[in-house]
Amino acid sequence: MLKGKKIVLGITGSIAAYKACLLIRQLIKRGAEVQVVITPAGKEFITPITLSALTHKPVISEFFSQRDGTWNSHVDLGLWADAMVVAPCTASTLGKMAHGIADNMLITTYLSMKAPVFIAPAMDLDMYRHPSTQANMKTLLSYGNHIIEPESGFLASGLEGKGRMEEPEVIADRLDQFFSENSQPSPIAGKKVVITAGPTYEKIDPVRFIGNYSSGKMGFAIAEECLRRGADVTLVAGPVSLTCSSGIRRLDVESCQDMYDAATSEFADADVAILAAAVADFRPALVADRKIKRGKDDMVITLCPTHDIAAALGASKKAGQTLVAFALETNDEEANAMRKLEKKNADFVVLNSLRNEGTCFRTDQNQIEIVSRDGKTSYEKKSKADTASDIVDYLEKVVLTKQGQS
Repeated sequence: MLKGKKIVLGITGSIAAYKACLLIRQLIKRGAEVQVVITPAGKEFITPITLSALTHKPVISEFFSQRDGTWNSHVDLGLWADAMVVAPCTASTLGKMAHGIADNMLITTYLSMKAPVFIAPAMDLDMYRHPSTQANMKTLLSYGNHIIEPESGFLASGLEGKGRMEEPEVIADRLDQFFSENSQPSPIAGKKVVITAGPTYEKIDPVRFIGNYSSGKMGFAIAEECLRRGADVTLVAGPVSLTCSSGIRRLDVESCQDMYDAATSEFADADVAILAAAVADFRPALVADRKIKRGKDDMVITLCPTHDIAAALGASKKAGQTLVAFALETNDEEANAMRKLEKKNADFVVLNSLRNEGTCFRTDQNQIEIVSRDGKTSYEKKSKADTASDIVDYLEKVVLTKQGQS
């Protein structure tokens, strides 16, 4: 059950760190993709070069990977992973995880993790038996983490054990067992989901354009969430600087015409389309082939409407296909969203309002309402990653309903 799973392996400063190499071999042998995050103390026991050679990925240890400002995103790792394993996990790291002391990359990754977390303690017997260590393990269990140790495997009750790290093969077996027992497929697993994200740029001349403030973060978060749930994801991305997981098929576009061509083509054989892009409604009627020079007179640009991508997909929507539209409003939000729902023949509309400060453009948070023919569902302000999860949860219900009707 580990085939295709993405595993973040956290390694701490324990003499048992050498076992991490054996665990990596076990995970990769079973088809998993492994990304190592190691603490500074961990590098005293095993070299990143060795770990990188086994995983074929750069080992992450520091927040900043270079001196040019490039940084490693613990949030992205939390979204990418299907599971996190901390093995070996020292008493110090146990305490930091239990109390949220985010002073290294491993702990910040743990605190951002959306996937289940498995912990393999490694320390001497006296440290293991100390009341503070036992209390920290109880705290971590209460948070929904899984502790794997010799003799008892999953520590469900009682705290018997000898403190040594469980054998790598057994840890891999426990992960296999977990995914086997929790392998209820998502209703969108295996389905083709097309997502649009980001802005479009409509050229005025070779150096100027009409655009908007969209960062693409919401659409990219939805694409990652759909991928996590097993969908075959195609992301039609406007001009943004974001990156996405290698499992996502990405089509980069610039103008509304480009996005229209890609979206209509991809939707023809898709199961779902989620239109999160902020597409320009107008474009210059004429595009200059040279840079327009400043003059004394006012400059007048004639604008003409662009393609209505949502309307085009709604008109071509076949039985069994699902269409999700987005609406960004400044006033009369719900009324406008309901009109869009009907006009575009969408299954539901994700409504954003610019009156919700700190959401929408260029932010990491959002606050939405989902408007459908069954009514509306309101959500609290939260991260765009969590908002994406809410949207896909709602999508799954719609897809399940359609499956029941077919």
